[in-house]
Amino acid sequence: MTTTSGDLPALLELLSSQNLGDRLRAVNKARELPATEALTLLQRAVTDENARVRYAAISQLGTLSGAGVDPAALLPILRQFLREDPEFDVRAAAAAALGDLKQPQALDDLLEAYRRETEWLVRFSIVAALGELGNPAAFDTLVQVLQEGDELLTTAAAAALGDLGDPRAIPHLEPLIDSDDWQLRYRVCIALAQLGTEAARPGLTRLAQDPQEQVAAHARTALASL
Repeated sequence: MTTTSGDLPALLELLSSQNLGDRLRAVNKARELPATEALTLLQRAVTDENARVRYAAISQLGTLSGAGVDPAALLPILRQFLREDPEFDVRAAAAAALGDLKQPQALDDLLEAYRRETEWLVRFSIVAALGELGNPAAFDTLVQVLQEGDELLTTAAAAALGDLGDPRAIPHLEPLIDSDDWQLRYRVCIALAQLGTEAARPGLTRLAQDPQEQVAAHARTALASL
């Protein structure tokens, strides 16, 4: 059954329950509320003492802008939790939600957090969010991440550079074609295909001969579209 606006008072009351399961259920029900009412519920939920409730609420906030909520109402909340929450998984959720908002003005918050963070999961979420954000000013930081040597962060940065669509990324991506990790090569292939310029052709030509068929097939398709 779809939750209606009349359910909001009951769900807010459920958020006051001493039972963790009740509070998590209330947050999950926010998905069924009209967006403005979901925001009211989630704004209450992000203050919960339990990190699981805060995580569930923060994870949903980024989706509300697509449902008609003004991103300006969401940015201060997500910025605060990215900066201040004591639990790293909540901070990671805040980074991902900032990416979901696709508001270029969130760039400085994400870059500052990346410089500050020591938790790997948060750093990974920030790198992915930089691609979602689509702000071209993230380019230099993403290139720097490629050079840091962490394979999963490198994969996320390659994907983000593809999302940004800046052809300057091509010479930074090409050395990764020689990686032993086929998933990284695949991500580089996707990024080069997204960049879609003649400058990407040499790299895609090499990837079209990749021993991993999934990589080679994607490269061949991309070459046919150039």
